[in-house]
Amino acid sequence: MMKHAWQQHRCRRHRGFTLIELMVVMVILVLLAGGVSVVVVNRVEQGRRARAQTDIAALESALDAYHVDTGDYPSEEEGLQALVSPPAGVSNWNGPYIRRPNFNDPWGNPYQYRYPGEYAEFDLFSYGKDGREGGEGNDADITNWGETGG
Repeated sequence: MMKHAWQQHRCRRHRGFTLIELMVVMVILVLLAGGVSVVVVNRVEQGRRARAQTDIAALESALDAYHVDTGDYPSEEEGLQALVSPPAGVSNWNGPYIRRPNFNDPWGNPYQYRYPGEYAEFDLFSYGKDGREGGEGNDADITNWGETGG
């Protein structure tokens, strides 16, 4: 028995996708997802670096206020904790100098403080994503003296 043209078209239409067609669609979706995830990861790292720069600027301002009140910056031994509680033997402490103390960078590593500094009056910096001195890109140090250093 011969099928009419409309019956043959109907059978073909309900047949579905071939395995090759499905694989092509899957490959396209994987490529798109891969490209989007790279962009998202880069944006997240840019956000972390921006937050570290903002944190360093806020800590720098707090250290300057401490200096105005006490006549000096905290020693390395006193560290950034001197912004929250008065160190022994320091007069004219009028803190706390920072409202929400968080002395860790966005990657969970402590901010580094050096007084006297090598590059500025005091050095305040984060080692970046890799937590090690130096580096490039997202691993570059974030500092209070301008250029990323190492």
